[in-house]
Amino acid sequence: MAFIAGILTALLVLNCLVLILLVLIQLPKKDAGAGMAFGGGAADALFGAGSGNALTKITKWATIIFFLMALFLGYLEDQLHNRRSSSEFEKQVQQKQTETPVALPPSLPAASPPTAAGTNSLLSVPLTTPGTTPATAPAHPPAAPPQSK
Repeated sequence: MAFIAGILTALLVLNCLVLILLVLIQLPKKDAGAGMAFGGGAADALFGAGSGNALTKITKWATIIFFLMALFLGYLEDQLHNRRSSSEFEKQVQQKQTETPVALPPSLPAASPPTAAGTNSLLSVPLTTPGTTPATAPAHPPAAPPQSK
């Protein structure tokens, strides 16, 4: 399908070049004034009964082909991108799952009953109440404040 999209893209570019050349070689009408520049008679020139010469008819059909190819190519690229991205995503997920299996979280140690009165198995410090404090000396005495001169 990507091959078809590439061919259609090349055909669309060629169609654009043909349209540019067709528009450039067309001669303006005798009454092509400021009103014609703003679409004053474009509908008559393109869709009038039997109006225009071969260049205007070829331009009309090249324009129709341009719009149809652009719409179809947009649809084709959208389908190609959606299919490719979903399949690539699935492949990446499967590859990642096979490379690194899901690691289980480390098991927590089983909670044991308190070993001594006032200690908790999860904490290694004794539990105290607000009224009692442990009578231990600090490991490092506080530093003396700097003396100013």
